[in-house]
Amino acid sequence: MPNQKRAILLMISAIACFAMMDAMAKMLSTQVHPIQTIWARYISQAVLVFFIVLPKIRILGRTKYPKLQLARSVFLMLATSCFFFSISKIGLAEATAIMDVNPVLITLGAALFLGEKIGPRRIFGIIVSLIGALIIIRPGMGVFSVYAVLPLLAAVFYSGYNLFTRFVGKNESPWTSLFYSALFGAVFLSAVVPMFWQPMSYAAWGLVLAIGICAAFAQWMLITSLALGEASMLAPFAYTGLISATLWGALFFDEYPDGYTIIGATLIVVSGVYVWYRETTQKG
Repeated sequence: MPNQKRAILLMISAIACFAMMDAMAKMLSTQVHPIQTIWARYISQAVLVFFIVLPKIRILGRTKYPKLQLARSVFLMLATSCFFFSISKIGLAEATAIMDVNPVLITLGAALFLGEKIGPRRIFGIIVSLIGALIIIRPGMGVFSVYAVLPLLAAVFYSGYNLFTRFVGKNESPWTSLFYSALFGAVFLSAVVPMFWQPMSYAAWGLVLAIGICAAFAQWMLITSLALGEASMLAPFAYTGLISATLWGALFFDEYPDGYTIIGATLIVVSGVYVWYRETTQKG
């Protein structure tokens, strides 16, 4: 299979795994503090990744970009924290729709930091996408919640993480990047989580394990896809997660997006596809 097709398939699969992970994280956050949920996501992934890379730890544990690996790990942890806190208070589809501005932010970041081309029409698409996010968030209206802003911050951090991943992925194994992102989050959050700890049931521990498995596979597929294909080319496929998030929200939490969320999400998706079209046709 050509690298471009493999990259697209891996990106779609990664987004599906992330959506499932988010649904399970929302379930867990109803039983424990969000910090504990974020810790669970990292500690379980770190353990799984450690045992996978252990036979080749001397090779995979080395990195040519220690500072960039630290930066991408911090960005990913901040993105995860913002998003997990948000879904503990607002709907899964709503949070995912706002988070979905990240593909156009990746396009902007790729132009600023990776030297990829951008033109006025693509900038227009980015502005429309942000307007869509504002429609969902609705600042100044009675339904506004600070938790609705968190997915927007998560999108910013996640875009930075993707750009760093794209850069280091050209010369390093996906497992090296996965190892460092999991290790940093696990160590940092293990030092913080005792202040927020709440007893967990057997079912909660089962969710911890499932979240870690989904996170590990999703991160590996995302890192590999970004190593095979350009960030701007892969960005629009992140929108497939909105379908999964809406489905899981309806099935498990009886959450259905309202009219504002549908309008805003439509603007975000349409603008993202438009930006992708401009990227692939190279017309500016």
